[in-house]
Amino acid sequence: MHFLRYFRGLVVVLSFVFFGAGALVINYFIFPAINLFAKKEQARRYCCNVIHKTWKFFCILIEKTGSVRIVVSNPEKLKNIRGKIITANHPSFIDIVILIGLLPNTLCMAKKEIKKNIFMGNIVKSLYLINDEDNERLLRESSQILCAGYNIVIFPTGTRTEEGEPLKLHKGAALMALHNHADIIPIHIDCDYKFLAKNHKIYDAGERVVTYTLTVNDEIKIENFTKQDLSKIRLRNRINGEIKEKIQKQPQIDFI
Repeated sequence: MHFLRYFRGLVVVLSFVFFGAGALVINYFIFPAINLFAKKEQARRYCCNVIHKTWKFFCILIEKTGSVRIVVSNPEKLKNIRGKIITANHPSFIDIVILIGLLPNTLCMAKKEIKKNIFMGNIVKSLYLINDEDNERLLRESSQILCAGYNIVIFPTGTRTEEGEPLKLHKGAALMALHNHADIIPIHIDCDYKFLAKNHKIYDAGERVVTYTLTVNDEIKIENFTKQDLSKIRLRNRINGEIKEKIQKQPQIDFI
């Protein structure tokens, strides 16, 4: 059993070496070339497509190696979605890779520190919304992105959460949804092993296939909240409360 654990760990490490090498090529060669020769909106579309397809390929790769299995409930709820805010809990390192691999035309909000990452710097600058202290700029950029038909993934916890700890949500997703009148698709991500989690060794992949189960919950319709005669702060808090309820709760349903 120890041999199996070590072997699985080696496979995972090699998979991420491949991921890192691909990220370097995209970061230093493909994206700079796209941004050099294409106009801004066209460049964004090309870059978004590159990341979607390469991260989708990576997800297929790690499934084929037997490292993980990815199961999506209600996958029809993710078909042809545009201009939505997607919120999810954040149990592991590859949550964003899985989500963007599943969803074309989708960007993500990231911490400004990631701009300095040697693997992701140009990728972040080209595709991500940077969550800095300039809220007005962030809301203005999010409005342009959503109106252009892109989706935005936000992890309201801001960082990976440890199993069993209560979810503490930032209010950025609710604020952005209210500002843009954009509906929210809440997703609960469940991982049946502490894999790629916070403070967890990357090579510890356990002794069996790790299953990621993504439960796609019903949309949170912003119109249902804006009809209420409440202050912006109370509206934001109510939306945030519903996000929290839906991304931490996994209903019992049949998977397709």
